[in-house]
Amino acid sequence: MLNLVLFGPPGAGKGTQSAFLVEAYALVHLSTGDIFRANIKGQTDLGQLAQSYMNQGKLVPDDVTINMLEAEVNKHPDAKGFIFDGFPRTTAQAAALDAFLEGRGAPISGMLSLEVPEDELKARLTKRAETSGRPDDADPAVVQKRIDVYHAETAPVAAHYAAQGKLHAINGVGSLEDITERLRSAIDSI
Repeated sequence: MLNLVLFGPPGAGKGTQSAFLVEAYALVHLSTGDIFRANIKGQTDLGQLAQSYMNQGKLVPDDVTINMLEAEVNKHPDAKGFIFDGFPRTTAQAAALDAFLEGRGAPISGMLSLEVPEDELKARLTKRAETSGRPDDADPAVVQKRIDVYHAETAPVAAHYAAQGKLHAINGVGSLEDITERLRSAIDSI
């Protein structure tokens, strides 16, 4: 089973690249952002709670996120593997994900970290706000807060997988095709 963590700051291209990788490797795409947005749209209690954190540029608490993600994995018992997009975001989440997947006999195969400079991230998020209707991308203060939270709380997760020899840093700047090819080369080397 091929289980991948697609990692990077907000606006790095995780969602865009996931679509290509899902097709190429027949994997199930699990995006915590998509899961949260579905709950928000459905106005579930969890969705309203998640929205309150997201509106402030904060991360949704680990226990809520982990339980939601485990439920999504369990919906796909015959999957060839998963791409985890936007998860784990903390070292506690990484440890919980590792324990969950190892308990299923299918640990994380590798972490693919999209490396993108901050000015490029801001430009991408501004453009995404215009085209996708994502209000969290339209406010520069919220965008900066999300980037700051990423650097303070999420970026250290890379060290967790580096210590396991599973981290693959990928240049996330260039054409979509070039970035996809870099990702595929890394996956094929796992």
